[in-house]
Amino acid sequence: MVSVCTYCGVGCEIEVEVENNKIQKISHFPGGVSNGGGICVKGRYGFKFLEKRLPTHLAKMEYIDKIAPQLPFPLQVRLANLTPYDHRFYQIPFTLAVDLTSWQLGKIVEEMGGEAVAGIGGARTNLESGWVFQKFIREVIGSPNVDNCARVCHAPSLKGLKRTIGEGASSLPFDALFQSEVIFVIGSNTTHAHPMVAKRIIEATRRGAKLIVVDVREIELMKFADISVILPFETNLLFLNSLAREILEKGLENREFIARRTGNFSQFKTQLLSSPDGKETFRRGGFGKVADAIEKIAPLLTRKTAFLWGLGVTEHLDGSDAVSAIANLALLSGNFGEGAGVMPLRGQNNVQGACDVGCLPYYLPDYQPPEKEGLKTPQIFDAILEGKIGAVVNMGEDLLQIHPNQNKVAKAIEKLPFLVVLEVMESRIVEKADIVFAVKSGYEKEGVYVNAERRLHLTQPLVTSHLPDDWEVIQKIAQKMGGEFNFASTREVLEEGIAREVGRFAGARYARLKNGKSLQWPIAPSGEDTPILHREKFSTPDGLGYFHFAQWEPRGELQWHLTKGKTPTGDISPPWYLTTGRDISQYNNGSQTDPAPQLHRKYPEDVLLVNPIHRPQLGERVQLKSQFGVSAPVKVRYTSKIRPYTLYTTFHFAQSRVNFLFGDEADRHTLTARFKSVEVEVIPVETPEKEG
Repeated sequence: MVSVCTYCGVGCEIEVEVENNKIQKISHFPGGVSNGGGICVKGRYGFKFLEKRLPTHLAKMEYIDKIAPQLPFPLQVRLANLTPYDHRFYQIPFTLAVDLTSWQLGKIVEEMGGEAVAGIGGARTNLESGWVFQKFIREVIGSPNVDNCARVCHAPSLKGLKRTIGEGASSLPFDALFQSEVIFVIGSNTTHAHPMVAKRIIEATRRGAKLIVVDVREIELMKFADISVILPFETNLLFLNSLAREILEKGLENREFIARRTGNFSQFKTQLLSSPDGKETFRRGGFGKVADAIEKIAPLLTRKTAFLWGLGVTEHLDGSDAVSAIANLALLSGNFGEGAGVMPLRGQNNVQGACDVGCLPYYLPDYQPPEKEGLKTPQIFDAILEGKIGAVVNMGEDLLQIHPNQNKVAKAIEKLPFLVVLEVMESRIVEKADIVFAVKSGYEKEGVYVNAERRLHLTQPLVTSHLPDDWEVIQKIAQKMGGEFNFASTREVLEEGIAREVGRFAGARYARLKNGKSLQWPIAPSGEDTPILHREKFSTPDGLGYFHFAQWEPRGELQWHLTKGKTPTGDISPPWYLTTGRDISQYNNGSQTDPAPQLHRKYPEDVLLVNPIHRPQLGERVQLKSQFGVSAPVKVRYTSKIRPYTLYTTFHFAQSRVNFLFGDEADRHTLTARFKSVEVEVIPVETPEKEG
């Protein structure tokens, strides 16, 4: 059987052996395009969660006790035969869960108005469910408040690219990397987060491509790089601007391309060359190697270059501006076409698709502007605390682990009058839900997923399940609340709903996606797809690309080095700076990967990477403390790949409380959290080793 991996944004096609309705083995599908001839350990072993998934729909006992006297008599009668699931929840029939949810949502809308309801989710389920979900929130509930987990990852990529080239997605397919002469990777630990893209990058270097890798720490991909750059924390924008400045000052820009295909070059050039900062700013701060690298990299970018980035770019205060700065480099060098372009490495299996069909507060499907912009997820939490949001419908997003400022989020969820969760696995957010709908996983249902290269894949049910798909749950609730939702199948949602409303999916048909086939949007009604964007014109109103300059604001590690000795406290040692990321063996909150013994053995807990010079003062286990919160004790692993006074850890296990360390600091345009840099105090919790 052929289907698609349920994890990252690569969307690897898989071949699956099933026996007695259980998956026995997963391997790569030889006819696949996205998988690049392999799959990672998560794709190979990460299916054991199906044996520990939520088996039934649930209603919290405390919630039932509270609402029972208020319910219409026919609903009260149906509560009589509920049986316990555990000490917190009752098992509940699907129809009763639907009726209770529609009654409660209707009551909140009547008393508080439609905008008192918010919908969050869509990136982990199929395209069809995402479209139905936002349609329900907007049209049936009457609320503009719909968002998805792009809020904590690539919302800045959408913002930064849309204002420069008009489309917030990858302009080229993964396999185009084999045609690139230069591959530029910044802020992406690709071998761990997107292994099958990393496999292509490594193969491309063996075929002669030059590789440039930029990060705040030494990562595995740097083994294959021609130029590796270790940046001080929070200097992506300065680095990218400095590269653009070097190109201009050395006369390396593609003048013909700029004159023909861009609209505001003169203004951008003036702004950039007037900036007080450039490569010399790194030298003054003691990072001369970065300045030297800028001089070496700039000439390489005149060649056919693919620009790739991950959350190490977007999860910063200036994430959107840094993405625009990457687009500036591509425009300056004329790098759009075969083997050249921009490629944000999306993290979720359908986060691209969720955005495409309007699971965003500021875009309707196909990125059309709404009449009224809704609240972003962090604003939803604030509104709950202010008493303005009475209900959240949450579809497949663990709000109590993946978001920043978990102290505030926890308070908001505690205060929220009504929480509905659609989930596959038990998680922190499930524990707090009033109604839980157990839904099919990606391995149990049919549907379309859109990967990081804009490629549509059709999943096939690998095992049968009696549970509903997400869209079926939402449709039933919508019908109870008067919505005209009458889709008979997942295929019908795509072909009769999405394809008619969303122009980029006009030619999407299940028949064209069967047996491992795939298409990249935009897809014409004829079925012709578009592997490469922006060949002749950009997706802006006039077809031109527009440079966007933003000035780097001094802060963080480099700013400390620029001003050391001048600080009011007279500090001698630098502050500690923490960044976070993923391990190849786990995925997000670990709920679907950790049940697999092979994956748990490889990475059973979050680990903090620290430079060995700190071993005498720290020992083997520490707590981290920021101005926003405190982590649990975490195990320390010492490695020279981390610079002194810088730290790295993962966030896969809720018990580590890593995301309690981050506050509301976020990208100024999208409110995407500043997960990649926070100043912390490191507190030993075991006796440090004694010297001698």
